[in-house]
Amino acid sequence: MSEGPRKRSSSGGGGGEGGGGDGGAQSEAQPDVGKDAGGGSDVALKKQIGLVSACGIIVGNIIGSGIFVSPKGVLENASSVGVALIVWVTTGVITAIGALCYAELGVTIPKSGGDYSYVKDIFGGLAGFLRLWIAVLVIYPTNQAVIALTFANYVLQPLFPSCLPPESGLSLLAAVCLLLLTWVNCHSVRWATYVQDVFTAGKLLALGLIIILGLVQICKGHYHWLEPAHAFETFREYNVGLIALSFLQGSFAYGGWNFLNYVTEELVDPYRNLPRAIFISIPVVTFVYVFANVAYVTAMSPQELLASNAVAVTFGEKLLGVMSWIMPISVALSTFGGVNGSLFTSSRLFFAGAREGHLPRLLAMIHVSRCTPIPALLFTLISTLLMLCTSDIYTLINYVGFINYLFYGVTVAGQIVLRIKEPDMYRPIKVSLFWPVIYLLFWAFLLVFSLYSEPIVCGIGLAIMMTGVPVYFLGVYWENKPQCFDNTMGKITHLCQKFCMVVYPAVEESPEPSGPQHKDKEDGKSSQTAA
Repeated sequence: MSEGPRKRSSSGGGGGEGGGGDGGAQSEAQPDVGKDAGGGSDVALKKQIGLVSACGIIVGNIIGSGIFVSPKGVLENASSVGVALIVWVTTGVITAIGALCYAELGVTIPKSGGDYSYVKDIFGGLAGFLRLWIAVLVIYPTNQAVIALTFANYVLQPLFPSCLPPESGLSLLAAVCLLLLTWVNCHSVRWATYVQDVFTAGKLLALGLIIILGLVQICKGHYHWLEPAHAFETFREYNVGLIALSFLQGSFAYGGWNFLNYVTEELVDPYRNLPRAIFISIPVVTFVYVFANVAYVTAMSPQELLASNAVAVTFGEKLLGVMSWIMPISVALSTFGGVNGSLFTSSRLFFAGAREGHLPRLLAMIHVSRCTPIPALLFTLISTLLMLCTSDIYTLINYVGFINYLFYGVTVAGQIVLRIKEPDMYRPIKVSLFWPVIYLLFWAFLLVFSLYSEPIVCGIGLAIMMTGVPVYFLGVYWENKPQCFDNTMGKITHLCQKFCMVVYPAVEESPEPSGPQHKDKEDGKSSQTAA
C-alpha cells in the first residue's frame, strides 16, 4: 500500500504532510499523472457541488431512518418527555459546535478526506491510517449495509403483511439498491448529487408533514405531554447513567454531520460554501429532530412511543387514516437517499487515503471522461456487499461506534494543536478556542461514561482499531518490499486500470481564496472570525 501518488499541492496553505508520520514513505513524483490510460492532463475531480447539494449531503446523511423508525432510544433513557427534548436540543447545539470546528479545519486544510486528512496532517501518518482503517474495515460497510437492509425491509413489508420478509429477499433487494446507486455514482457526480437533493427534499417534506400534523394536534388541545407539569413526569426513576446514555444516543443520531468535509475538493468555492452549508444544515436538522419528537408525543403517550417498532408508521396510522402508507414510503425513500449519500462520501474518503499512499494506489484513480473515482466506489460496494453476507452487522456497529466518536474528539483536539504548531497559517474562518474546548469537555464526558458503562464493547472496538498498526508498518512504513510483490501489484493495478478506464487525477494548485494569503502573518487576524 505504500505505492501511489503522494506529491500533491498542499491546498491547505500549510497543513501539508504536517505530522510527518508516514515513516519516510513519501515518493517524490507521481507517475504519469493523468496519462496512464491515455487521459489528458486535465483529468481531475471536478468542482460540481454547489451550496444546495452541499446542504443535501449533510442533511441527507444525518437524517436516515432513525427519526422515522426508532427515536425512542433518547426517550427511554431520559425517563421523561421534557428531559428527552432537552437532550435533543443540547446534542444539536454540541453538534453545531463540532461542525463549527470542522468548518475551520475544512477551509484551513481544504483536502477531501475529512477528519482522516486532518488527523493525518496534524498527528501523523499512523494516527490518520488508524482512522482510515476502522472506516474501511467496519464503519462504512456496516452502516451502508444496515441502511440498505432498512430500505429493503420497508419496501418488502407491504408484500408480507402477516409475517417478516425473508432474509434472502431483504439481502437481495439491499444488494440491488447498492448496485444501482453505485452505478449512478460511477456515471456522474451530477447524477449522484441530483439523487441526493431529490431524496433529501423528500425526507424533509415527510418530516415537515409530521411536524404540521403535530402543530394541528397542539391547536386541537392535544399537548398533555408538553405541559411542564406532565413533561417531566417520569415513567422510571431518573438515573445519571441513563441520562448520560441518552446524550450518547442523541449524539449518534446526529452522525453524518462531518460528511461534507470528505468532498471538499469537489465543492464550488469551498472557502464560502463549506461553512455556509454547515451553518444552514445543522440548525435545520436540530429543528426537525426536536419538533418531530414534539409531534410524536401529541399523538402518542411515552409508553406507546416506546412500544412502537416504527414510530412514524404508528403516528401515521393514528393521524393519517387511509393515507398512512405515506410514512413507510417516506422511510424507504429516506434510506435510499441515505445509501446514496454514504456511498458518495465514503468513496471520497477511500480515494483520499489511496492518494496519500495508505490504500492501494488504484483507489486514487478516476475515470478519464466522467471524472468519478470508480475504483473507490467499487471498493466501497464490494466491502458493503460482503457485510450483507454476515450475521454480525449490528454487533460490529456497536463495537466501532465508540471508535467513530473517539475520532471526532481527536480531530477537534487537532484544531487546538494546529493553532499552537502553526499560529500563522492562513485561516479563512477562525473560531474562538472556547468552542473546541466546550466540545471536548462534552466529548470527554460521554467517552468516559462509555468506557465505564460498556468496557468490553469499547475494548473490542479499540482492539479492532489497533489491528491496523501492523498493517500500517507492513503496508505503508516498509518501503523496500520484495520486487516480486511490487511487480505483481503493478500488474494487477494496470489490469484494473484498463478495465475501469481510470488514471491518476492531475495535480492542480487549488485556487487561492480571495484576500491576502498570509494576512495572519501581517496583522494576526483572519478575514472572518466566528465567535
